[in-house]
Amino acid sequence: MPGQSNNSAAAQDWKPHASPWLIASAVMLATFMEVLDTPIASVSLPHIAGSLSASTSGATRVLTSYLVANMVLLPSSSWFSLRFGRKNFLLICVVIFTVSSFLCGAATSLGWILIARTIQGAGGGAWQPISQGILLESFPPQRRGSAMAVFASASCLHPSLAQPFVDGSRINTPGAGLSTSTCPWGSWRF
Repeated sequence: MPGQSNNSAAAQDWKPHASPWLIASAVMLATFMEVLDTPIASVSLPHIAGSLSASTSGATRVLTSYLVANMVLLPSSSWFSLRFGRKNFLLICVVIFTVSSFLCGAATSLGWILIARTIQGAGGGAWQPISQGILLESFPPQRRGSAMAVFASASCLHPSLAQPFVDGSRINTPGAGLSTSTCPWGSWRF
């Protein structure tokens, strides 16, 4: 078949610009942070409600605002990646997520944290599909299955890896920079 020989030649000519496993590590770290964000925020809800003098239903909007913004950006990530390029769009999203994470930590009112979490959700919303696209174009066709398996394991293992950071009603982060009421600089929430 003529199509198969053409695909075989393309697979043999394929050469990455950088180590595909280094790229995989970078996109898995970004995805891990995005997936880890929701459980950390949900455990922090009682602290957020108490420190911002908000009701429980008001504090749960912290999760909802993030997830809705995340869901809205998810389908449009293809258009943005075509417009700006996958790598550039991922880097833009990382910057948006990081800056809005700082804004969440600095929030002094429920309104402020809701706006910051909405921006954070928009920044993190594209990480899953864009990371998978970058991963698929970084590996030769015969290695893509292995790469996606490693990527999926990082997403699936996050609850067990997050356990050392999450402890019932507060977040234990020795030097990690995540939220806790025991930080010397005050009460930061993510």
